[in-house]
Amino acid sequence: MHIPTCDTAQQAIVPFSQALDEALQPQPDYDVSRWLYVPNRYCDYRYILGTRGNRPLICVGINPSTAAPNALDNTLKSVERIALGNGYDSFIMFNVYAQRATRPDDMEKECNPALHEENMAAFRWALEQTRTGSPAVWAAWGAIIEKRGYLSHCLNDMIRIGRELDATWYSAGARSKKGHPHHPLYLRKDSGLDPFDAALYVDQVLSKL
Repeated sequence: MHIPTCDTAQQAIVPFSQALDEALQPQPDYDVSRWLYVPNRYCDYRYILGTRGNRPLICVGINPSTAAPNALDNTLKSVERIALGNGYDSFIMFNVYAQRATRPDDMEKECNPALHEENMAAFRWALEQTRTGSPAVWAAWGAIIEKRGYLSHCLNDMIRIGRELDATWYSAGARSKKGHPHHPLYLRKDSGLDPFDAALYVDQVLSKL
């Protein structure tokens, strides 16, 4: 379990570009030809975790927990199975907010603009890794997005970036009564992907919370 030691505003945030450069260098603990892990060390935030390929499925949760290369948690194992089962050659786990907190209730109360800005740089980079077709983004945050008011604003920035890069959004499994996309953990391993209008979701679901 990861419990934040302090708000990220009290920490030095490594810019995504620098963290990426470091993550692309050979690592003693995992194979960089297979894994993407940025930053490449365990700390109170994580930009991306995934595998390398030409056609990744970019899964979007709310915030990271303890998963790392060669040590995927059950959620990430499900993400990888569904990505491969739907014809993608890899997956990238991204999150609306980059602060690690196994329990969403432990997330910081206020958005750290510096961390958010670097997280959006990571999202843009993740979308640019698709070599064939449009980037595929899987909305998979469940009702946890209700935990903090700033999360919908973060998501709006992601929708804007996705629009710039012609991303296509999907969900998997049944949506909640309120309309939230299903979390990956309890999905069937053969779950397919359904079209998801992220902008409409923000307008019709999040704006009414």
